Amino acid sequence: MISLFISGAEIFFIVFIVIMVFGSDKLPEIMRGLGKGMRQLRDATDDIKREIQKSADKSGIDTSIASDLKKSADEVKKSVEEVTGTIKRQ
Repeated sequence: MISLFISGAEIFFIVFIVIMVFGSDKLPEIMRGLGKGMRQLRDATDDIKREIQKSADKSGIDTSIASDLKKSADEVKKSVEEVTGTIKRQ
């Protein structure tokens, strides 16, 4: 889940503005279109990842390097989140 550092009040304000601009009758249609767009983007991203993985497997590229890099990046991300979490709480 992506939080994007948006609080509940900010989400409420954004929804309020959207309702004021588009009206409550258009809101479900807008959300449905947004959901379809996000799904298409996720599907396209997954397809690209699959194609890259297939190409790497066919050409004999060692993909363990990529998994090691991802593991290292996740560790760095976790440590950064720990530091920023203490800063946000203060």
